[in-house]
Amino acid sequence: MSRLEIESRDVVKIVLQFCKELSLHQTFQTLQNECQVSLNTVDSVETFVADINSGRWDAILPQVAQLKLPRNKLEDLYEQIVLEMIELRELDTARSILRQTQVMGVMKQEQPERYLRLEHLLVRTYFDANEAYQDSTKERRRAQIAQALAAEVTVVPPSRLMVLIGQALKWQQHQGLLPPGTQFDLFRGTAAMEQDVDDMYPTTLSHTMKFGTKSHPESARFSPDGQFLVSCSVDGFVEVWDYISGKLKKDLQYQADERFMMHEDSALCADFSRDSEMLATGSKDGKIKVWRIRTGQCLRRLEHAHSRGVTSMVFSRDGSQILSTSFDDTARIHGMKSGKMLKEFRGHSSFVNDAIFTTDGSRVITASSDCTVKVWDVKTTDCLQTFKPPPPLRGGDASVNSVHLFPKNTDHIVVCNQTSSIYIMTLQGQVVKSFSSGKREGGDFVAACVSPKGDWIYCVGEDRNMYCFSYQSGKLEHLMKVHEKDVIGVTHHPHRNLVATCSQDCTMKLWKP
Repeated sequence: MSRLEIESRDVVKIVLQFCKELSLHQTFQTLQNECQVSLNTVDSVETFVADINSGRWDAILPQVAQLKLPRNKLEDLYEQIVLEMIELRELDTARSILRQTQVMGVMKQEQPERYLRLEHLLVRTYFDANEAYQDSTKERRRAQIAQALAAEVTVVPPSRLMVLIGQALKWQQHQGLLPPGTQFDLFRGTAAMEQDVDDMYPTTLSHTMKFGTKSHPESARFSPDGQFLVSCSVDGFVEVWDYISGKLKKDLQYQADERFMMHEDSALCADFSRDSEMLATGSKDGKIKVWRIRTGQCLRRLEHAHSRGVTSMVFSRDGSQILSTSFDDTARIHGMKSGKMLKEFRGHSSFVNDAIFTTDGSRVITASSDCTVKVWDVKTTDCLQTFKPPPPLRGGDASVNSVHLFPKNTDHIVVCNQTSSIYIMTLQGQVVKSFSSGKREGGDFVAACVSPKGDWIYCVGEDRNMYCFSYQSGKLEHLMKVHEKDVIGVTHHPHRNLVATCSQDCTMKLWKP
């Protein structure tokens, strides 16, 4: 598709027209002077010419004040008005225009004889048209001035800015990028997101996103504003999806042009900054990349974030730091500005699978394959607490897959380990509530997520099922098979009843009530 080139001058003109129509005269003049771009439009050229030919100077002068015209043409116009005011014996008006306007001030400096002639005519007690209009007539001079000024102005349809924005939104709607009836926030450039009032568990397949036969999604993440769904694939691609249509988001120009965010090795995990503007992704070779989601531009590369694959990552609340975990048995905090490692949390004896900040950002909680959860002090990196969730029914210990802040009480965490139970625990390691599928074998949980209000906890198991636990009843309320091969991950939309699951069957699926 050939690209449309848009002149910045034209954009300025559209904004100038907007200011003019809203009578923002000072803004109009300032913008026109700063940009050295003039609008030079009139509502109707015919009316403009007719007003000059009829000598309706009270209508012409305000319009001319908004136009940028060649000085010689302006001087002819103002000279004509002065002469006609003298003829009508409107001497005060003639004197004001002659002595107080910028155009006549310049004429006085650069064409003193022409200026002085007007001063002489002004003080005379009589008016001689032949002498004043010099070998011409008033009407003929008006016609010449009208013709000269008409060549400098154009007519454009009204409200161009609003019309263009309306057309752009219609096109987005036509492309399926904006569902009909969507409220659109022009300033933020996003559709106002629908919010589901009650948390409800999913029962129905909404969309299936298919990946190549040699690729599958390793993880998925929704943006906090609910606009984007991102997948990280084993082939290194990081793709942004429209969860409403189940297709790649083509209103992102880079994806429309078949250019994608990607890693040299498998992309394993991702997280968004709180404002949904930045996306961090981690790969199997220990690298982290930070992207601007709207442009696909790579803002920062952390080449040596970890010595082995990055298993999870999360932005700090203010977006200035990234907390990451790895197969190298560590969790680390990296500075966004410097790109350097700021803190390292060492103490786990196996892979660190997940990490989160507490709500106040003062502590870090890590989950590890060494079967423990650790709580760390962010400032000192000291380990404050180590505990194990309850072991599986079959005996032995179980790797901890993930930890999540619990929305109903942020002093509590949801802990998912490789068993058929999931736990709400305190940061001291006490179990507050547990949810169990009751399966002794073959149904261990591999991943989990929590609904936005904390009413539901969703676990995906080795048996390819999704388990929907109700916080209220403490029971398993719904069970369904979600994939044909091993399920890898599950994630929840921030304010819709929508769950995404990833699997080795080369698909990502979206589930709704």
